[in-house]
Amino acid sequence: MNRNSAAAAMSHDPHREMVPRAALIAIATLLALALLAVAAVRLSGVDVREPDAAAIKSLLLRFEDRADGSVAVIDAVDGRELERIQGEAGFLRGALRAMARERRKRGLGSEAAFELVGRADGRLTLIDPATQERIDLESFGPTNAGVFARILAAHPANTTIGTR
Repeated sequence: MNRNSAAAAMSHDPHREMVPRAALIAIATLLALALLAVAAVRLSGVDVREPDAAAIKSLLLRFEDRADGSVAVIDAVDGRELERIQGEAGFLRGALRAMARERRKRGLGSEAAFELVGRADGRLTLIDPATQERIDLESFGPTNAGVFARILAAHPANTTIGTR
């Protein structure tokens, strides 16, 4: 048997597993419909998140990098340094970088404070009042949200709780 006839025999092997064409078309159609549905919801602006629980504590904070590599947490109301976050603090830095990037895209400076909100159900939200961007911190797990929870627990509220 020469090479060409061996290849032809393999392509017509009745034992070879194949996915039926109709199944492939059905999978592709479902995938396209799912992508269209997601795009429609995103473009419509409908908020599909679970409603926020009542805010029970709120801090207006600024965060500044220090020469020693730490991050200073500053009370935005009175300018007092509340604490320093030492070490990598990767999640804290990442969350702040994401919000700072949005401010830069909009041509805003870094002077405005961020708002850290603790909710009645234990959830935490970091809000940028300058851009209305928000990060629901509990979405990233208790370890990542823990640094923000510790800041909120260690300091008295410095804002009036409204409907946030």
